[in-house]
Amino acid sequence: MSLSESARAASASESRFRIDVPIAPARAARVIALDDRAVTVARRLAERPWAHARFYTAAGIRDTDGLLHGLNGGISPLEEALTGTDVVVVLATEDGGRAAAAAIGRICRQRSITTAGVVLGDGFEADDAVAALRPYARVLLLTADESDAFELLTALRV
Repeated sequence: MSLSESARAASASESRFRIDVPIAPARAARVIALDDRAVTVARRLAERPWAHARFYTAAGIRDTDGLLHGLNGGISPLEEALTGTDVVVVLATEDGGRAAAAAIGRICRQRSITTAGVVLGDGFEADDAVAALRPYARVLLLTADESDAFELLTALRV
């Protein structure tokens, strides 16, 4: 009698091929909130246990010389904050962060950093932010459910 694929995969002889260590988290993740409501969401997300994530707000970014403000204090130039980063998740709820989204996206593209955008809202308050992120973001999630941002960060192994 022949074993099914599932039975064979569960056999002791096949156990040597199983990966039994946890998948390593992203080396360095940045979560950047583009507007005040997005900062509120980022603060709630930052309370969770993440491996190597840093949370920022992008206040006043107009070009690549902009500054990121850490949610736990401190200010970093955008270029510096993204150095050594594997993944950037941009949070937006309105259009006020269009320039920042574009600046972040350009740097991420130049450095081959995986970029994801989460646009939270019920309507079209963030059409410009979506348009700014679209050319750069591998993942662009438009949702009214804040928990989707948590799920995305979890899926990205942040």
